[in-house]
Amino acid sequence: MISGVATPRAYAAVSTSITVDGIKPGRVFDGAGAISGGGGNTRLLIDYPERQRNEILDYLFKPGVGASLQTLKLEIGGDTNSTDGAEPSHEHTRGKVDCDAGYEWWLAREAQARNPNITFSALAWGAPGWVGGGDFWTNDTIDYLMRWMDCAKQNNLEIDYLGGWNERGWKAWWFVDLKNALKSKGYATKVVAAEHNWDVVDEMERNAAFRDAVDVIGVHYPCGYSGSGAIGNNHTTTACPEYNTTDPWSSWNRNQKAQNMGKQLWASENGSQDTEAGAANVARALNRDYIDGRMTSYYNWPLMGALYPNTYFAFNGLVSANQPWSGHYRVGKTAWVMAHTTQFTEVGWRYQDSASGYLGGDRSNGSYVTLRAPEGGDYSTIIETTQATAPQTLDVQVTGGLSTGQVQVWATNVDTNSDSSYGDDNFAHTTDVTPSDGKYTVTLQPGRVYTLTTKAGGGKAATTAPAVGSLSLPQYNDFETPGITESPKYFTDMNGAFETVTCGGGRGGTCLRQMATVKPIRWTEEKYYAPYTFMGDDAWSNYTVSADAMLEQPGAVELLGRVGMQGRNNSGLEAYRLRVSDTGAWSILKSDMESNVTTLKSGTTAALGTNRWHSVALTMQGSTITAKVDGRVLGSVTDSTYAHGRAGLGTVDSVDATAVSGYERQQFDAFSVAPGTDPTPKRVGAIPSGIPDMCLDLPEGKLENAARVKTYQCNNSFAQTWTYNPADDTIRLGGTFCLDVPRKATTNGTKVEIYTCNGGYNQKWTQLADGSLRATQSGRCLDVPEFATSPVEVEIYTCKGGNNQKWKLPG
Repeated sequence: MISGVATPRAYAAVSTSITVDGIKPGRVFDGAGAISGGGGNTRLLIDYPERQRNEILDYLFKPGVGASLQTLKLEIGGDTNSTDGAEPSHEHTRGKVDCDAGYEWWLAREAQARNPNITFSALAWGAPGWVGGGDFWTNDTIDYLMRWMDCAKQNNLEIDYLGGWNERGWKAWWFVDLKNALKSKGYATKVVAAEHNWDVVDEMERNAAFRDAVDVIGVHYPCGYSGSGAIGNNHTTTACPEYNTTDPWSSWNRNQKAQNMGKQLWASENGSQDTEAGAANVARALNRDYIDGRMTSYYNWPLMGALYPNTYFAFNGLVSANQPWSGHYRVGKTAWVMAHTTQFTEVGWRYQDSASGYLGGDRSNGSYVTLRAPEGGDYSTIIETTQATAPQTLDVQVTGGLSTGQVQVWATNVDTNSDSSYGDDNFAHTTDVTPSDGKYTVTLQPGRVYTLTTKAGGGKAATTAPAVGSLSLPQYNDFETPGITESPKYFTDMNGAFETVTCGGGRGGTCLRQMATVKPIRWTEEKYYAPYTFMGDDAWSNYTVSADAMLEQPGAVELLGRVGMQGRNNSGLEAYRLRVSDTGAWSILKSDMESNVTTLKSGTTAALGTNRWHSVALTMQGSTITAKVDGRVLGSVTDSTYAHGRAGLGTVDSVDATAVSGYERQQFDAFSVAPGTDPTPKRVGAIPSGIPDMCLDLPEGKLENAARVKTYQCNNSFAQTWTYNPADDTIRLGGTFCLDVPRKATTNGTKVEIYTCNGGYNQKWTQLADGSLRATQSGRCLDVPEFATSPVEVEIYTCKGGNNQKWKLPG
């Protein structure tokens, strides 16, 4: 018996036998990949230092290095928020096409350079408001998309698949016209419908023209979705809990109809998982989408988390990269789970239905799928045991002309509760197996993903990313230094499109201009949808954000300060805002994550007018917030709601708290963030754990008594910006909350929290010579349970000197 990992423990007698038969193929494999878009989730990658940027791109796209993605879906930007950000359109106004807008073209070229065989899909989440008079389902939109296709061609990119409007329904006639438009322009691009659920199948069944126009039925989060309530956590024998075989309108029956049509069936969006904690869920979906629904392509959303940590889905995807100034990044376990499929298959291989199913016929044991090369005899079997509780054996018989040569065994441990001595590496080549008479046996440990393959290759890069670092003040941008794109360094747009252009108003050089002129066709439904963009470090506290501003037309410009958490789908933003209008009306406002906006102070100054440059400044020092225009103080207000956060710019219709739009072209220059005075102790920063890349963290940064503290991947957010005060041995967050052992407990396993600082010994900590952090009250140490490498609540435990009890204090 050959084990795929280290020497196995005793296990229950669960055994599965499969026959990998080369003459019994299934559907053609269309590739596994990811989605760049649906929320600006790749935005910060392009601003990384060249070395780290290339390392990340290699991990994503280069065969034999990391995720080795076989297909990439690009967002067709629409100047509107599409989850955690907005991507610029190629045509802000009718007839003015910019084939260099945004970073998706750059990303696609980089992906193709690393993998010339990669396929591309494209999809719109929104569009400029002038398109179709604000109606997406028009021929005007088709013409707009054809101009995007022309831009792809100009960028030497071939778009293999094109969809409609992400998760916003469908019109049968529109897809027929889209197909005809593609043909008339000579594009062989296939059409995907409808990028949501299975309901298009009914119309396709009765509408021949629609059926002929659609090449791929793309479904989002189908049976195979890896979250709670779907097959990822379901152990029944039905195809999926959402599939009701007695209901003719059920997903199961529609899926069966779709299979009978002979169309390509895709999980065209799946995932929405943390880079680390979601790996097991993604592993299940990759296999089970095919087993349950014969879906031949998997697109993980998103590609990566290259966006600021204050956004809702900031740590989802394959790689986390939110520190372009330091170059720090982290390749998530999800990337290695993807590699188990992508590094050992190719687009065009075929599934082997007779060698795809559930271990022992029980979902709880895990799943397996097998794919074979169209010629040459190579095959790969990908197995997941993510929910198994004991080891199992797998007996394999190879026949039908497939290779009976040596089989490589690769493994990844996704069981975060296993001990480190039991084979927990990412994507490890654990052993090779030599079949005898075409037969071999492997042992499968629980909580793993395996690949058994005869395909040569497979590899894993091993780079060392720079440490997490802060973005120091002052920061200044005159927008004169050309970037790879028209977006200025470190700025990320949340609505609208802020791009560098030649300055107006008689000023020479380059300025930043908001380009969208009308409310877009929106994907999100946020209450406040005016354009804004922000940048910087969440730990910034006391500073002045300023800029020169010129209003091209009536409206108001906005400065943002202490930008904190943003609600899901941009449903609200924690920030202070200074608004100044062309009439001279001004206001200092406060907004929150529910889009509630409060006017803190307002007034009137001399009219700014239009096409004239003025300086605007917002200072935050402690709880005092001060507004200036052209060096003159407009007013000050006291408010202590927000103590830290990033800085930004915006445009809005008026200074009123009720204003929600602002699609006017206004310009900015000489953007500056200058430090104020900092009265806090100087030993401020993250507290890294002895567990690599994990830091002490407050979930969601919620400053409230009894909030539990955990570990989380280091990201330099406010939730990880602690203050160690050696004068009183406290570790503080937000100034008034201390790291606290509740109820002055001394028991092993007591969870640690934050609580209002009160001077108690249960809030005092001493660092020992070995790096351990001992609680004064109990004498026990701050502990990461079970050496967990993914987020977990911390506790106190008997000091043992292990890496799970070692911490690096600031300073």
